[in-house]
Amino acid sequence: MENRIILIIGILLLIVMILTLFAGIFFYNLSVNRNVSKEAVFDDRKNSSSQGIKQNETSGEYNEAYTKWILKESNYEDIYIKSFDNLKLHAYKILNEENSDKWVIIVHGYTGEGLRMGSRAKKFYDMGYNIIIPDLRGHGTSEGNYIGMGWHDRKDMIEWINFIVKEDDCSKIILYGISMGASTVMMTAGEELPNNVKLIIEDCGYTSVWDEFSYQLKAMYKLPKFPIMHMASIITRIRAGYSFTEASALNQIKKCKLPILFIHGDKDNFVPYYMQDMIYNATNCLKEKLVIKDAGHCKGDKVNPELYWDTIKKFIEKYS
Repeated sequence: MENRIILIIGILLLIVMILTLFAGIFFYNLSVNRNVSKEAVFDDRKNSSSQGIKQNETSGEYNEAYTKWILKESNYEDIYIKSFDNLKLHAYKILNEENSDKWVIIVHGYTGEGLRMGSRAKKFYDMGYNIIIPDLRGHGTSEGNYIGMGWHDRKDMIEWINFIVKEDDCSKIILYGISMGASTVMMTAGEELPNNVKLIIEDCGYTSVWDEFSYQLKAMYKLPKFPIMHMASIITRIRAGYSFTEASALNQIKKCKLPILFIHGDKDNFVPYYMQDMIYNATNCLKEKLVIKDAGHCKGDKVNPELYWDTIKKFIEKYS
């Protein structure tokens, strides 16, 4: 009888382990695997946190006029770097018609690509900046079978910075990103960077991949983070080379020595608003924050464009 009970318990544990493994693989594919559709992430029927959020809010938005500006009206050039793991990564380079040593790297969000950042690129161009708009690994025309969620992308950002410095050793560089791109620039800020990098601007970045995915797992499927997140993180470590816990903007920003502007909408339910305060309070460098009232995820520039861009301009004038 005792042996039978032990056998039953063993079988049940095995079933639980198998189910956890499959759940972890499912969540990895849903969230990190480039080759699996991410429609469920933006499906309001599943994601109760989204409150109508669409892909263009997390990724940057396609705008025909600004896409045309990049591809037809600007002097853009396709440029490429090799990543530390030998991926060919692409970006758009747009030189300002005015001779300028001012540069900005503009980083798109989750499932996006460089062309989705056209409206923001035009704003910086009109401010006199030369522009680099990368397609992050696993996005756009860049290589990569997984989404880096900012962690491996931080190393890629350093290569883009070095690309600029090699081209213009007097360059003054700003890093600007939205959503996942915001977390990317914050993760980059924790690394040793050339003196050419002057400041960071992040819009709606998350504290860590673990925190963001845990939040979304509960919002989408009403599931606790244990044990699915633990298994998904292990699988991501095996397949993509990083874990959800190490991919932390919160930990990286503690090492930041550059001025940083934090922007968030107080109605953001995709990357919850409270994450801004967590990151802001952990930062020891020169810092400012802008809270856009009634703005959802990455909607600050639409809800109150004058406040959004005036704040950015003043921050740049103050610290660059």
